[in-house]
Amino acid sequence: MPEDTTVTKERSVPKPVFTDAEAGAKEFPSSRSRTYNYFEPRKRRATVYEDVTVDVQPDPERHLTQGWVYAFADGTAGYPQEWTALESSNWHEFLDPNEEWEQTIYRNNANTVRQISQTLANAKAADAYAAWSRAWAKVVERHVSAWAHVEQGLGMHVYTPAQRDAPTNMINNALAVGALHKLRFAQDIILYNLELTEQIEGFDGEAHMDAWQNDPIWQGTRENVERLTGVRDWAEAFFATSVVFEPLVGELFRSGFVMQAAALQGDFVTPTIMGCGEADTAREQRGARALFRMLADDPEHGAANRRLMQQWLDEWIPVSLDAGRRLQPIWSQPSEKVVRFDDSLARSKARMADLLEDLTLEIPKEIRS
Repeated sequence: MPEDTTVTKERSVPKPVFTDAEAGAKEFPSSRSRTYNYFEPRKRRATVYEDVTVDVQPDPERHLTQGWVYAFADGTAGYPQEWTALESSNWHEFLDPNEEWEQTIYRNNANTVRQISQTLANAKAADAYAAWSRAWAKVVERHVSAWAHVEQGLGMHVYTPAQRDAPTNMINNALAVGALHKLRFAQDIILYNLELTEQIEGFDGEAHMDAWQNDPIWQGTRENVERLTGVRDWAEAFFATSVVFEPLVGELFRSGFVMQAAALQGDFVTPTIMGCGEADTAREQRGARALFRMLADDPEHGAANRRLMQQWLDEWIPVSLDAGRRLQPIWSQPSEKVVRFDDSLARSKARMADLLEDLTLEIPKEIRS
């Protein structure tokens, strides 16, 4: 039988071409490690926060050698550093001093909600609201509840856009946590308002809306918040909120009035809720101190950054001082008066002066006086 010399024709199919994506399947000494060494940790060993946050968002300046892989319709790609007038030699130097990451966010907020829920349950069981004077109930229904609009506006329309525009994952993450805290705090206040509507006869649960929209006392604060929501420079928005508004308006009202006055009114519930908001603000201000001090100390751009931040102070301090001073009539509304408005404002100015000194900025005369 003759030998079959027919040659089998090779099928025309694409041949596999291996790229550097194959590296993900290779074994090397640290393949199975749960820690990473592509960045320099702040201390000898990286924390969990650093492992799950640093460089999670690629950057053409670090690791993303092919450039941004997406762009907006106008051609703007990724996270442009030009979205703020401040400049940095290394935006990636910032690490959140609070070391917030997914697990801590859920844990901290769960603890806060648990604390508030337990306080409300204890107050209801003890019939604590029966000891309130009508004057104090009116302050809470109209003014304390109005603060929810401030937190909602800042969380949704200042911190949330800022976290999208910031150039690194570490800054994005810190601002996102700030937005989350403010939105939760706004919800805490509204839920408290609903609880009081059920527990106190005659409590007007809608009075805060009229106060926010029409009361002259609140129109300076409302204007301040609305102007902040219109700032497109993410760093200016964060600076004007955390460095200027919070000391001169936020802390002035929450700590300088509500937490000082409530005890004499027989109210132990409202200070608990406001205290949770103050704790959130303190964490955000630690982040602001770290970020803006880093920019003020930048070896290449520090002097220009300080001049710009000084200009922001000149622009925003008058706005927030006016907003804070318009709140003054609230201090005289409780039947038992414990603190003077001028004393509260002086303490707020002193706290702001400490913050500006830490940022190596000049303290304006309005804050020194």
